[in-house]
Amino acid sequence: MVSTIWTGSISFGLVNVPVRLYTTTDTSKDFSFNQLDKEGHRIRYKKWCPIEEREVEYSEIKKGYEIAKDQYVVIEKQDLEKIAVESTRTIDIKEFINEHELDPLFVEKSYYIAPDSNDKRVRKKVKEKSVPSVQDKAYSLLVKVLHDTKKAAIGKVVLRAEREHLVAIRAYQRGLVLHTLHYLSEIRPVEAITEISETKVPSIDEKEISLGHLLVENLTSKDFDISRYHDEYIEELEKLINAKAKGKVRMIRQATKQPEQTQDLIAALKASLEQPSPSSRTGRRKD
Repeated sequence: MVSTIWTGSISFGLVNVPVRLYTTTDTSKDFSFNQLDKEGHRIRYKKWCPIEEREVEYSEIKKGYEIAKDQYVVIEKQDLEKIAVESTRTIDIKEFINEHELDPLFVEKSYYIAPDSNDKRVRKKVKEKSVPSVQDKAYSLLVKVLHDTKKAAIGKVVLRAEREHLVAIRAYQRGLVLHTLHYLSEIRPVEAITEISETKVPSIDEKEISLGHLLVENLTSKDFDISRYHDEYIEELEKLINAKAKGKVRMIRQATKQPEQTQDLIAALKASLEQPSPSSRTGRRKD
C-alpha cells in the first residue's frame, strides 16, 4: 500500500480538483549501512560541544546561520513563524507552457498526482455504487487536455513546513505527475564552469559533422525502453549481502580498464559506425 504524502487540490481558473500526492520512487529496496565497532555493536552519535566538552540535550539546540568564522545569527522558532508562507493546501496554477520548455535541469523531485476520490465533499453516495463527481471529471479533463496540447502547468504550493515550492504538472500515462522545481537562483550558471565558458570552441569540418550525425543515427533506438537498463552495482550488492548472511563470501570484481583517449576523430567515428546498433543488439529491426 502506497502512503499519501500530501492532500489538497489543484486550482486553475474557477476549477478546484481535490488530489493526493504519492512518491514516484520505490525506496523499499534501498541499501543503507550502519556503522559498527570491532565487536559488531552499532555506534550511536551524540550532540557534543567541544568548547564546554559536554553532551548537549536536544532541548538546548538552536538554529544558527554562520555570517563569519565562528559568528552566528541565532534563528528562533518564532522568527521562522513570522515569515512562514500561508499553507492553503492548494496547488495554485499560474500559467501553462509548452511541455518541451520544461528543462529537466530545473526538476528537483517528482510525485504522482491522483484524484482524491475518497473525499466525502466530492463523492455522492448511493446504495448500489459510488457516482463519480464533477471533480473526478475535472481531473480526467485536465489529464486529457495536457496530453492533447502537450502543455505543462506551472504553479506554487506549500508541501512541507513553510517553504513555498515552484512546481510543474504534466500528463503522464493515465494520470498526472508533479515536479518540484529549483528556482533560477538555485541553478549555477554554466559560465561558472570554466572548462566550458573559457575554452575556445574548435572548428569542426563537414566530414566530422556528417560522420557524427551518422553515428548518432546508428545508435538511435526506434523506441526507448528503460527496462533494458539495470543498476548492476545494486544487484551485485544484494547478492553479496545474501551470501554474507548465509556465511558465504562473494567477491565482486569490477572492470578497471580505462578507456583509450581519442587521437584520430575521423578514424574513431568510422570505427564506431561499424559497431552494432541498439536495435540489432536487442533483436529489434530498425525501420
